[in-house]
Amino acid sequence: MPASARRLACVDTTLQDPLVGQVLDGRYRVEARIAVGGMATVYRAVDTRLDRVLALKVMHPSLAADASFVERFIREAKSVARLAHPNVVQVFDQGTDGAYVYLAMEYVAGCTLRDVLRERGALQPRAALDILEPVLAALGAAHRAGFVHRDMKPENVLIGDDGRVKVADFGLVRAVDTVTNTTGTVLGTVSYLAPEQIEHGTADPRVDVYACGILLHEMLTGEKPHDGDSPATVLYKHLHEDVPPPSAAVPGMAYELDELVASATARNPEIRPHDAVALLARAREARGGLGEEQLDAMPPQALTVEHDNAEDRTSVIPRALTVPRPLPVDEDDGGGPGSFRRTSRLPSPPPLPPRRRLALRRGPTAIVVAVLLFLGVGTGVWYINSGQFTQVPPLLSKTEQEARDRLADAGLGVGRVEEAYSDTVERGTVISTDPKAGARIRGNAPVSLVLSKGPQTVRVPDLDGYRLDEARSVLKDEGLEPGMVTRAFSEDVPRGSVISTEPVKGTEVRADSAVALTVSKGSPVDVPDVTGDDLEDARAELAEAGLKVEVAAERVNSEHDAGAVARQSPQAGREVAEGDTVTLTLSKGPEMVEVPDVVGDGVDEARQKLEGAGFRVKEDRGLLGLFGDTVKGQSVEGGDTAPKGSTITLRIR
Repeated sequence: MPASARRLACVDTTLQDPLVGQVLDGRYRVEARIAVGGMATVYRAVDTRLDRVLALKVMHPSLAADASFVERFIREAKSVARLAHPNVVQVFDQGTDGAYVYLAMEYVAGCTLRDVLRERGALQPRAALDILEPVLAALGAAHRAGFVHRDMKPENVLIGDDGRVKVADFGLVRAVDTVTNTTGTVLGTVSYLAPEQIEHGTADPRVDVYACGILLHEMLTGEKPHDGDSPATVLYKHLHEDVPPPSAAVPGMAYELDELVASATARNPEIRPHDAVALLARAREARGGLGEEQLDAMPPQALTVEHDNAEDRTSVIPRALTVPRPLPVDEDDGGGPGSFRRTSRLPSPPPLPPRRRLALRRGPTAIVVAVLLFLGVGTGVWYINSGQFTQVPPLLSKTEQEARDRLADAGLGVGRVEEAYSDTVERGTVISTDPKAGARIRGNAPVSLVLSKGPQTVRVPDLDGYRLDEARSVLKDEGLEPGMVTRAFSEDVPRGSVISTEPVKGTEVRADSAVALTVSKGSPVDVPDVTGDDLEDARAELAEAGLKVEVAAERVNSEHDAGAVARQSPQAGREVAEGDTVTLTLSKGPEMVEVPDVVGDGVDEARQKLEGAGFRVKEDRGLLGLFGDTVKGQSVEGGDTAPKGSTITLRIR
């Protein structure tokens, strides 16, 4: 879409927004709509008291009508406002104005990471790490302060015009459960949910670590690791499939980056970094192990965007992010602020002392001697510092023969050659070296190699009939992880024992893969109807059906006598497992209600009064009242009380 058309579309939608042009709380003048999300709309506004531009996040009226939601929203906003970090979007104020509940926040002029990915596709590793590290710094500060973001995604990573990276929407996600929604917006959210969030609803700092691993994968490859036609498909993949290494989509991707993604996105949270601070340390360690070529490697999924015409460019990315940072220049080399020439001239040597100049005049012999002396000393210094050392070349992902050839070219020998399993490095290629690549070793010292045996595979054991605790123990002994547990009725398998596994028994899977278990609930039992029975009779009938009984503490009014069963849960006719519990709520007896006096009223009016008081109505017309329309009498006199829900008979003549 041309830039002019995009601007027009933006203006049109802004004009349709009723808040634009209004002043909230007598202070915040709403100027334009920036974005619309699942729970709020974000506007650019001006604080008329302090005369500063800020972002105003206004909750949707449907959510603002929920008092409990608003209370939690305010509580979280106050907590996050105390989290001061340069990479966190700051919260300035919170308030309400009629039906509007809002947050006043720091305004970040720029774009989101989603905009960058949409326009750029995949990013170079250096750029991906430059974005990831400040995100982790922000999350690390939050984790150490007791916050969990829970909804990390590219839309919540803001990149300012000056290149600063900030994380938005801290804490607000605690007030809304977006997982249960099935809109397209949620499909974007579920792509970053950790398995434990999906399976158990639990969220500690490791769910943010998992989401950041997904973010890194998406930045490096230009695509989400788990995708599908529906949220359910994506959720299933999070639970049952490992995140593939970025090198599967970008051949030649550095092994350190594969390892960084793998550690952050481990399906078992116990083996992930425990919080964003720990992941940040690993990210910096991975960066340190990469060379300049690896950091600046251009992935094939990267898209090229032209920015030649600054007046009419369609890019949403701030121009500051598209211009390389200038390198230092000499003051006298003619390079201005836009010059990118490296400083390569050495400083002029200091003037020689008078005696030294005199010595040089004595003849060429002195000069030759001085030069030879200088070269000899320089060579000695070089040999002591560098000449006797050889740098270990990078050998990751090379075959054994290629590694031997490279070492021989560098004048180094080959030491021990060992093998180890690897989920990310191709079988027969180098996983690691000792010493590591870039290390300096003396002379032709040997370098040990570790070659990949490929991923370690394990056969799913036959667990049919095992108790759940036994099955979990066997899986761990076999190098597998117990996965999601689903319960189902079975006529043949005892309650609490395994019916089947997914993948099925005998299937070869990678070590540490999760195996889903289907566990028997036993034979199905139809819940008998015990409403209206006294408690002892109800207990006996339920026990005979193989069910347990629990009596609720509260009692309720009902049509049944006091002490009888007023209601039951599960209801009669439902299928449950043998040994399940049925909760019984006992009756306090019927609620007594005063009966309205309707004698002399018309039939319709009388019926309306009695039904409004909670009674049922029956008409007795007899032979003489077939065509009558006036109440001549009622079974319970007006002013007396009767059980609510009971029937009042009207005599009509």
